[in-house]
Formats: sequence, C-alpha cells, structure tokens
Amino acid sequence: MQYNVTVIGSGPGGYVAAIRCAQLGFRTAIIEKYDTLGGTCLNVGCIPSKALLDSTEHFHNAAHTFKEHGVEINEPKANLAQMIKRKAGVIKSNVEGIAYLMKKNKIDVHTGVGSFVDKNTIKIAGKDGKETQITTEKVIIATGSKPTPLPFAPFDKKRIISSTEALELKEIPKHLIIIGGGVIGMELGSVYARIGSKVTVIEFLDSLIPTMDGTLGKELAKVAKKLGMELYLSHKVTALENKGKEVVLKAEPKSGGNAIELKGDYCLVSVGRRPYTDGLGLDKVGIELDKGKIPVDDHLKTKVDNIYAIGDVVRGAMLAHKAEEEGVLVAEQFAGQKPHINYNLIPGVVYTWPEVASVGLTEEQLKEQGKAFKVGNFPYKALGRARASMDMDGLVKILADKNTDEILGVHIIGARAADMIAAGVVAMEYRASAEDVSRMSHAHPTYMEAVKEACLAATANRPIHM
Repeated sequence: MQYNVTVIGSGPGGYVAAIRCAQLGFRTAIIEKYDTLGGTCLNVGCIPSKALLDSTEHFHNAAHTFKEHGVEINEPKANLAQMIKRKAGVIKSNVEGIAYLMKKNKIDVHTGVGSFVDKNTIKIAGKDGKETQITTEKVIIATGSKPTPLPFAPFDKKRIISSTEALELKEIPKHLIIIGGGVIGMELGSVYARIGSKVTVIEFLDSLIPTMDGTLGKELAKVAKKLGMELYLSHKVTALENKGKEVVLKAEPKSGGNAIELKGDYCLVSVGRRPYTDGLGLDKVGIELDKGKIPVDDHLKTKVDNIYAIGDVVRGAMLAHKAEEEGVLVAEQFAGQKPHINYNLIPGVVYTWPEVASVGLTEEQLKEQGKAFKVGNFPYKALGRARASMDMDGLVKILADKNTDEILGVHIIGARAADMIAAGVVAMEYRASAEDVSRMSHAHPTYMEAVKEACLAATANRPIHM
C-alpha cells in the first residue's frame, strides 16, 4: 500500500490533517492504535468532559435557580450513571461522525500501533499480533498527549486517578481531592461539586488557571468558593497514598508554615499532560526528543525532510484547535500553498460556569515585556442580559496599546465566554483598536455588550453602563 501522506494519530490534529490532505488530492492514510477515531479529545477529553459539564450544570440550576425563575419542581436527584450513559452517547455520535468523514474523503484507516521502519515505511502492529507495512511519501505525526502522573504517586486508576478515570466514576465522590487548579482540574472539580461532592483543590502556584491572565484566576476562585470548593493555593503536595477506601494527601505551604493533611475517597491528579511518542520508533529515523517534545521548524517539519509533527507532541499549547490549525497548515504546505498561524491568537477556554476565555497577551506578560498598555474592565453584573439570565458573575478585560490603542489581549470570565472570545480573535487578527470595537453596534441585550463597554473603558475610560 502506497500513500502520498500518512497521518499517525486520529485526534483533532490528525483527522483534520488527513481530511485536508485528501481534499487537496493526496492519497491519504491514517493510523490509529485504538478501535475508535478521535483521539483523547473525542473519547476521553474535550467532548466527554463538556457533556458532563452540561449535564451537571442543568442539575445545579434545577437545584438552585429554577425556583427563582418560577419553575417549581420536586427536589432533583443526581443520576451519575445516566449522565455517564448520555456522555457515552455523545462520544459515540462524534466518533461515528469522524469515521463517516474518513469514508467520504476516501481516507484509508489502519487500526494498530504505527512505528517507523524507515522514513518512508511504517509498520502497523494490530491487537491480533498481525503486522502490515505501508510506504508513504510524507508522514504527519499527531499522536497527542497523556496525563502526567506524580513521580511519587503514579495513577492506580482506582483512587489516584487521571481525567480519564474521572469521566467514568461509578459513584459520586464524597470528597474529591484535586491536585492542580488548571483547566482540567477546575472543569472536573465543577462537575462533581455541582452534584454534591466536597471538592478540594491543591495548586502549587498562587492562582487558579495560572497560564491565563491573573484577573481571571482571581474571579474563578470567587466562583469556585461560591460552589463550595475548598482551595489551597501556593501549596506543594509532599505525599499521596491510597489506603484502600480512601486517599491521604499531605501538602505544605510554599512560604512555610503548618502542613495540611487531607483525606478523601478519590484524588484526581491534573498537573499537566506529556507528549505521547511511545512506540513510534523515532530512533529508526534519527529523531531525538527535546524535553519530551518532537523538535520542528517554523513549517512543523522535523529534522527528517518528509516527516512533520503537529499538536501536543510539538511546542506550544496543548489545545485541540491549535492542533487542527497545524494539521491544515502542513497539508496546505504539501500542496505548495503558503498558510500561516498566529500562535499569539489561539484562544484558550475553561468550560466551567461561568466560562473563562482568553486570547492574546496577559497583563503579566505585558508588564514583563515593559510594554505601555491600558486596561478596560466591565462587569457582567452591569449587563441587562446577564441580569435577565441570572448570570452576573464575571467580567470582560481588554488590554490595549497605550499609544496606538491596538487591542493586545481579550480576557473574559462570564456566561458564553467560550463563544464570545471568537470576536476577540477576529478583532486582533485585523489589528483593531479598542475604539474600533467600541464604535461598532452591538445588539442589545447581549453578553457581547460587555466587550464593547470594556473597549470604551480602555479607550477613554467612558463606559456607558457603569
């Protein structure tokens, strides 16, 4: 079997790369080690976590806000098994959709572990022990990432769990301890806090979601505490042990002071993810990892001229949409086109409620760069739409160049932030100024009015509704 392009890995980066290659006329194959396509994102990541987040938000509203809206029901009961069942249905539908797209685009799907024999030959080892080989002109590595364990307490998948197991629990935890207050920790913490678990988060740094603007972390901490979550920031975990029916965690403040001991029935370790390159046989083609990642140039080409790598296995944020853009970029380069990616304008989102979304530079980064900037903030509580929907937590923060007024960063925590951030990406791609956005008509009443008002605040400190 001979191909123009072979993609190893069928996550968002891999399957999108394969589709774009096929659209451009290349005979394309995709290799996936698991029985279903879609990678971590569709099977044990983005999609299933959003399914549970939506289900538990419905439950939380039924328990806490329906009565205020004039909807009277008996006390709701959380049925975790049904939530997990619905999540499985969502996964199945999405996975079947990807399989359909492979057929539609005439992409050959090979199931098994793909590894290099040489730069143009790939061996595929199936679960049944059978091996096949294919030849290919070009290869795109898109094998994604895996959760990172603690060195002193590896995942046992029973009490010390990763996000994968957290999406399949058979019971609602009485006390879920979470190590890591980043995106995954806060999303899954929200899931279980809403349906009755005591949730405690231990974060090594001094802010939640520490890779985002500091204002967002502070606001999310307020929201988490409203939900009943217990937060220990600037704490270092020193010990974690599965005692059979409970886990025991010890941590100490980074600044010194009394250590804490926590006992819970589960501990979710969400301290990051590592690139997954196991079994690829990179040594057969002379590719060496750099801090676990595959080194690539600005065109995402490795040191081997026909082998490219995208997504979580290369530098940059581990985001599904970043991987997708890279997959398209590589495919179009194969066709002689000249695509580009502005890595500064790839948005990040946390799907808690309210949602958190960010694009561009943070206030901390601007200060570090010594760049003169101005800030415009506008709170959701001043929005008519937010009052009508009872979604008054959050704010929009606009960072603009002090001299040119060009928007340098858009940071939102609030209802529908995940959808709203696209407007920030568009504005920044076209290098709009805060005044440009403030002079555009925004429908009333909408959440997007907060973006306009924050731009007014940044431009001339003249928001209308505050």
